[in-house]
Amino acid sequence: LKLVDFLSGSFPGFHWGVSSAAYQIEGGWNADGKGPSVWDTFTQKPGNIPNNDNGDVACDSYNKIDEDLHMLRALKVKIYRFSLSWSRIFPNGYKSSLNQKGVDYYNRLIDGLIANNIAPMVTLYHWDLPQALQDINGWENPEIINIFSEYCDFCYATFGDRVKFWITFNEPQTIAWSGYGLGQIPPNVKQPGDAPYKVAHNLLKAHAQAYHTYDEKYRASQGGLISISLNAEWAEPLDVDVPREVVAADRALQFQLGWFAHPIFKNGDYPDAMKWQVGNKSELQGLTDSRLPSFTDQDKAFIQGTADVFCINTYTTKVVRHVTSRLNIESYQTDQDLEKDNADGSENTAVNEQKAVAWGLRRLLNRLREEYGDPEIYITENGAATDTAITVDDTDRIFFLKSYVDEALKAHNLDGVRVKGYIATSLMDSFEWLKGYTVGYGLHYVNFKDSSQPRTPKRSAHLYFDIMRNNEPKTLLILY
Repeated sequence: LKLVDFLSGSFPGFHWGVSSAAYQIEGGWNADGKGPSVWDTFTQKPGNIPNNDNGDVACDSYNKIDEDLHMLRALKVKIYRFSLSWSRIFPNGYKSSLNQKGVDYYNRLIDGLIANNIAPMVTLYHWDLPQALQDINGWENPEIINIFSEYCDFCYATFGDRVKFWITFNEPQTIAWSGYGLGQIPPNVKQPGDAPYKVAHNLLKAHAQAYHTYDEKYRASQGGLISISLNAEWAEPLDVDVPREVVAADRALQFQLGWFAHPIFKNGDYPDAMKWQVGNKSELQGLTDSRLPSFTDQDKAFIQGTADVFCINTYTTKVVRHVTSRLNIESYQTDQDLEKDNADGSENTAVNEQKAVAWGLRRLLNRLREEYGDPEIYITENGAATDTAITVDDTDRIFFLKSYVDEALKAHNLDGVRVKGYIATSLMDSFEWLKGYTVGYGLHYVNFKDSSQPRTPKRSAHLYFDIMRNNEPKTLLILY
């Protein structure tokens, strides 16, 4: 028997929600004129994903709007975070290729949400770049900044009368590092020394351009918010009494979170720790220029302040220690001079690198308040993966949700952090990127072996319903 006491208290006027992403749930990969995305190309090649899984059908949400709305209505969520498939709206990435049936699908979804008093939180880019744009070098090509702006402009004009919360990019750090450094996700480029920095540079400019487009053309009439979902794990120093370890933990956060948050929420430029580390190593490696590009004063002014609220995706905590990396490897990873390990007492989930360490959330939220000028904060992703053997009896997720929501409550009530919303990952089990269908994050179980993809609420869905209804986590009694 395990009794866990939680802080009593509540979140007044809080925004509770659940999340999804287009490629993970929609299916209909070539239905009604949709063009291929880089994820279609990648997953359809045998050997790239376990069991050769892909998102061709996924949860079939393209054909199951009513089923998705039923789940959302039953949960009584206030917000549904979902993403638009760029290549469903513009099959080749450009406005000239407009696919009206794709627009119709999102209009039906948005209208259904509004009819049920659920606010749409719309991500414009959740990793599924139109393949036609990857064919012109995607995010490595500065031309994409204006192409993305044209797409965003169309979405604001088309959906912005009903959508009042926009997110430009989901996890730009993941896009840059996993897509262009590690080469794990599309477009699978393995150039860890310079490509991630170049891509991040373009992503920041594209984000700023999309923000200014909204600001100048739509904010006055539509009155919405616009931000970007950044990802971070809390970095705990190996020894808080050793200055070098404390500096290393700060450096870990600057490289992961500050890479994007510092330009947007502080001064329009990269953190000093990044500029110094990458610049110094580049010089020692015999390069004439730093591998980290520099912004002009005009760029800095353009990027600074381009988010109305702070959106953070977070899953775990790491313990960080200083190391001196070898100079003969040019990499974003070795530029940081640190190593990360799992925290003591971390609980396993079905994804090894995402162990549950609830106390790190409170520390991360306090860091955002102190470092970035006390912004309003939305946790736009947080959740736990379970094995597919777990169907509806997901005790681990219940414990995760309870403990993480409680840490957010402590940050809100005890520390004065302006946490305004929490978006649980995710509405239902779905295609989990490189893991395929081998793990699930859903509050609803989806039986992918059944061609009708039936959805069933898990125990965690009932718990989350209670948390949202009461605006608080209550004392939790779990039998083991």
